[in-house]
Amino acid sequence: MKKEIENIFSKTGVMAKEPSTHTGSSNEWKNKFPIIIDTREKQSLVYSYLVGKNANVKFEKLDIGDFLVGDVVIERKSFKDFQSSIMDKRLMSQLVELKKYEKCFLMLEGFLFDYSDSRIHENAIRGMILSCVLDFGIPVIYTENEEDSAKTLLVLARRLEKERRDISLRLKKSEMTFEEQKQFILEGFPGIGPTTAKNLIEKFKTLKKIFSSSKTDLAKTGMFDENKLNNFKKILED
Repeated sequence: MKKEIENIFSKTGVMAKEPSTHTGSSNEWKNKFPIIIDTREKQSLVYSYLVGKNANVKFEKLDIGDFLVGDVVIERKSFKDFQSSIMDKRLMSQLVELKKYEKCFLMLEGFLFDYSDSRIHENAIRGMILSCVLDFGIPVIYTENEEDSAKTLLVLARRLEKERRDISLRLKKSEMTFEEQKQFILEGFPGIGPTTAKNLIEKFKTLKKIFSSSKTDLAKTGMFDENKLNNFKKILED
């Protein structure tokens, strides 16, 4: 019989079942689009749930965020860690780093809406959440627990996989315009999808200027993390 744990999100004190590790059918959550996990998250229960769902996961040392799915970076924080990062000012610098990505969000896990176990004043927490959205323009997504966080990452991976399949010009067989040909070439580089390719063309205008730009100039666009930038230049120069 499964152990029951208290549902902290219920005001009525109703008991909730412990998160299930049942994997269901082998194809229930199978995704081809990889979910990249920071090496520091190897012991996390989120990783365990992803493995239990037969997800396509890879480990890399991420300079920004805890997870990277396509061109979306995710910073995950438990409610306790969120409070700690407010108190030691760590959160502000992390939000600045997150903004280097065009697409990002803060995943706030196990948020206690009654603030019963808060170590700081509840208005400080509300104020920081508002600052994330209004000052930094970073969406905040709430998840109940590690399993819910894992499922959210899987849904994101499947969504991006479908978007890339539907939009990417590398799958387009019909005749392309001149601008589409440039986008097609850029999408051939690892880690560069339709959005990044279009933005690079819009900024630099020509492939020659993109390819001849320094790492510093490319980094300033906010479209590359360090690993993606190094790979991009290595392919061009090696």
